[in-house]
Amino acid sequence: MTEDAREDDASRDRLTRWRLVLGSQVEEQLGSAEAGRGSGLSGDDQKRDAALEALYDGERRAGLGGSAPRVSRWLGDIRGYFPTSVVQVMQVDAMERLGLRQLLLEPEMMRSVVPDVAMVTTLVGLGRAIPERSRETARQVVRAVTDQLEERLRSRTVQAVTGALDRSARTSRPKLRDVDWRRTIAANLRHYQPEHRTVVPERLVGYARRTHQVERDIILCIDQSGSMAESVVFSSVFGAVLASLRSVRTRLVVFDTEVVDLTDEIEDPVDVLFGVQLGGGTDINRALAYCESLVERPADTVLVLISDLFEGGIAEEMLRRSASLADSGVTMVALLALSDSGRPAYDAEHAAALAGIGIPAFACTPDLFPDLMAAAIERRDISAWAASNDLVVG
Repeated sequence: MTEDAREDDASRDRLTRWRLVLGSQVEEQLGSAEAGRGSGLSGDDQKRDAALEALYDGERRAGLGGSAPRVSRWLGDIRGYFPTSVVQVMQVDAMERLGLRQLLLEPEMMRSVVPDVAMVTTLVGLGRAIPERSRETARQVVRAVTDQLEERLRSRTVQAVTGALDRSARTSRPKLRDVDWRRTIAANLRHYQPEHRTVVPERLVGYARRTHQVERDIILCIDQSGSMAESVVFSSVFGAVLASLRSVRTRLVVFDTEVVDLTDEIEDPVDVLFGVQLGGGTDINRALAYCESLVERPADTVLVLISDLFEGGIAEEMLRRSASLADSGVTMVALLALSDSGRPAYDAEHAAALAGIGIPAFACTPDLFPDLMAAAIERRDISAWAASNDLVVG
């Protein structure tokens, strides 16, 4: 291909992209921008243009109408002509622009979507409004996403938590059968005696004798107000992973102005998600009061409050109760969000007040959550851990 031909192709591609972005009303202008090259669409680009116009052209905003089959066809089109990342953005935009919240109630439409966290939060938000004929399809969509998330997050979480429990069980005075000889040798290499060709172990490294008892209690206390929807999805997955570990006992509590203990459903994220009621007010103090009643071994308990801290109850009482939990020995962390969606909106005054009584408050991504749990289990300085990971502490 000649240099001129390559330039023509690049120019045509550039004009096509602008044409798709700006719509059909600019076709004539773009066509005359570079004489002889034009910007007309053909083949797949025409179908891409039709899908974009149906969604973003103001005059045709109702172009898909109220027909579920037409919406399913549109969803099939965008899946065929755009990459998955773009499809997910268009699905979110379609919720508002095309009234898909109602059409999500149709199973034919739900079978056409690309499952992602945004779609799950929409389905969970609809909750009991989903008619009986659509519920199984909705659960299939939600399960596809939670299975993907669990596959992504399970191994790191298990490794981080079990590793932290191992490290917290180490002792410098182990019984002979509990000595970790590899670590002991490494710790005493400076005492190597060349004439005897051996290491003199001045310090033994090993583990306290393990029992089959639960070593840590973990309480996930999750705000189910509408703004926390993505955090609820990730929390349900982490709850299921933690519940599978014999060495920790995990409880899962969700709240708005009421408190619901979903521990019995914790092993299945789908059951958890369809057990929450997104939206409504927020009473953090009431939720913490319930969590406080669950604490049996304060020094061995990690309480993770996942909330934007917009308290609808008595804020002073919420702070007092938080301080009481921390003073009793509970390791408490306030996560302003557990999501991949960037910096969340939160009550900065309450976040600062919690930080002032020794309870760090910051947003955390799902990929960092396993390391956070390890730090909490080992009773490390959580504020220092957050700072080392560039997380802004309230």
